[in-house]
Amino acid sequence: MTTPYHPPVKYSVRIDGHRTSISLEPVFWNLLREAAARRGMAVNTLVASIDAERIRSATPPGLAGAIRVWLATNELVSKYEMGGEIAPAAQENGLADRA
Repeated sequence: MTTPYHPPVKYSVRIDGHRTSISLEPVFWNLLREAAARRGMAVNTLVASIDAERIRSATPPGLAGAIRVWLATNELVSKYEMGGEIAPAAQENGLADRA
């Protein structure tokens, strides 16, 4: 098992044709890639969707924070509550033990 503790890394993404970068810990980037793959979409498409959702919030967080919250609520918590399996990246990085 690799440790989930790693400083954020900058990743380049495109939102509506505009390049931007986000700083995420590798465990969150891996979860994001897996979530996009399970939905049959590109990471950029999923990030754009999360971005649009966060902008509609009364107090929008930063994009990286919104991605982390989205992953926690949509990928980890919902799977745990439904008795389903935790995403493979969470298992590999020791997060499944914390759920």
